Amino acid sequence: ACEEKPAETSAEVPAGSRVDISAPVDGDRLDAKAQIKLEYDITLVGEGDHAHVYVDDRRIAMLRQMKGSHMIFPLDPGIREICIKVVNSNHTPIGVARCVKVTVG
Repeated sequence: ACEEKPAETSAEVPAGSRVDISAPVDGDRLDAKAQIKLEYDITLVGEGDHAHVYVDDRRIAMLRQMKGSHMIFPLDPGIREICIKVVNSNHTPIGVARCVKVTVG
């Protein structure tokens, strides 16, 4: 009875839901030995319940606070993608996300 819904269906994305990442920003160069301070602001509308943080498509954290910061462990050198995705109470992405690409060295 459980049907999987596509995560990126625009018809299901409520107007007004959004994710903003103020730090780091696209193109930042980060120290491989330092933790990264992820600063964000999330607006939940509709099915949105909380958010998950991903690094290179691997979930690393759950965010219940809608505005603030989260410390990310030091990352391996290379180009990394850091994303915040809004999910519903079943932890399924609802299609609202923001990603930044950074270079770790």
